[in-house]
Amino acid sequence: MNKKIIIYFLTFFFLFYQNSYANYLKEYVRWLKLNHKTQSQFLVSTEGPCAGCAEYPTRTIKCFEKGGKQKKMCITDEWDPKWNRFKWKQDLPLSKKLLKHKKNLGERFKWDSNPSLERLHYQTFHYLEDDKGWSKHEIIASENPYKFKFNLREDKDVDLQLQKSGLLSYLFFENGEITVDKKTPIERMGGLFNDETKWTSASMGKSIVSYVVGHAICGGYIDNIDVELSDWPLLSDTLYENVSLINLLNMAAGDQKLAKNNLKKGKGRERNPNVNTIEYHMNGIFRGTKPSKNKYNYSNLVSNILINYVWFKSNGDFQKITDKVFKEKAKIKNNVFFLKQNFRTVNNKYPVTDESGPLRYSFRADRYDYLRIAIAMMKDWQNDTCVGKYLKEVVDKKIPKNLENKNKTGAYSYSLYYGGQFHLDFPGFAKRNILGLDGAYGQAILIDMDKSKIVAINAVHTNYKWHKIALSALK
Repeated sequence: MNKKIIIYFLTFFFLFYQNSYANYLKEYVRWLKLNHKTQSQFLVSTEGPCAGCAEYPTRTIKCFEKGGKQKKMCITDEWDPKWNRFKWKQDLPLSKKLLKHKKNLGERFKWDSNPSLERLHYQTFHYLEDDKGWSKHEIIASENPYKFKFNLREDKDVDLQLQKSGLLSYLFFENGEITVDKKTPIERMGGLFNDETKWTSASMGKSIVSYVVGHAICGGYIDNIDVELSDWPLLSDTLYENVSLINLLNMAAGDQKLAKNNLKKGKGRERNPNVNTIEYHMNGIFRGTKPSKNKYNYSNLVSNILINYVWFKSNGDFQKITDKVFKEKAKIKNNVFFLKQNFRTVNNKYPVTDESGPLRYSFRADRYDYLRIAIAMMKDWQNDTCVGKYLKEVVDKKIPKNLENKNKTGAYSYSLYYGGQFHLDFPGFAKRNILGLDGAYGQAILIDMDKSKIVAINAVHTNYKWHKIALSALK
């Protein structure tokens, strides 16, 4: 490629990357203006006589007409001591606490950080906006959605985490009933997150992809978990060409020299398996490669290979398979979807088509539909259905993680084994079949197949007490 073209592209991408976060911030300010009555605490800091009246005092927002035209300036409660009145403002400013983070608002939280409420609120908005611009593989809601039974009790530990952390939603399901049902209050992230908010699965989507794989096997599209992927032309002359399905499911594809969460070679977006197709990556750094030793190596690319392999083997029935999983089996109440690549390729050499492997494990559903999916998994297991047998088989073929993570939080780092895209074997739960789904920013589902208990959590940050309200709750 011509050097000038490369420089031009990199410059364009840098500006796009920077401006994308700037646009998030712009949209966020616009959203705050439209919702100022309930989100006032994230706008100007209270000064003057209203200071200390309440933790989040009601804002005075009034616009006036002059000469038949709406006046752009509005009264806000930013007190002007010089004139002993509220100031006129053309724009409702962000709170001072949020403005401190203006330069790095687009950055992912550090796992050990303790972000302010303002930062959490903005980041919630950011994640909700993050799926815009992507294509979607959507599954329409069931005409007969699964109906929950409720027998609610209080949980002070969950209440505390909702008030002080990035926890957005907490559901506890046991013996066929929801017994704890909590979500973030309006004065925190409740203006953004509600019962029908389609929230990111993050890496929980990997486990959901595995569930789809199980249905593809049981539907006769894939023979079994031991088949080699040698029949898929996209993987030819790469280390994945003869990899077995079970090794992919176990994150043991022998790709540790080239892949981790992201790819180890390339620049910028080239290293992100979620913004390029399978074809692009295979014709890039993976061409002519050979597999290393099969051992646990957590890789985002592997999960994308899995879902696109199901599409390849489906012979045009991919929608039929996913409808079976979510619409018929889980009986979702609202639409759900996987994200897909569209125009977002590094270059146009390998255009985005369904044949190029554009599907991502990135999945979105509302809080109750995540629980519906978990219940479907549990019923398959307990009823020993074909998909239930698949889940048991991948658990039987689990492999050790051998992680050295001193700051254990979440199923990813706390579990000892991995099998079929699930986190398995939790200390203190010997011989308990608990399947863990785990995702960035604190997403978590724990399914206790033996005791018929499920914990389903959505979050915007990992700073809640995971062990206390997730794992220990199963006891």
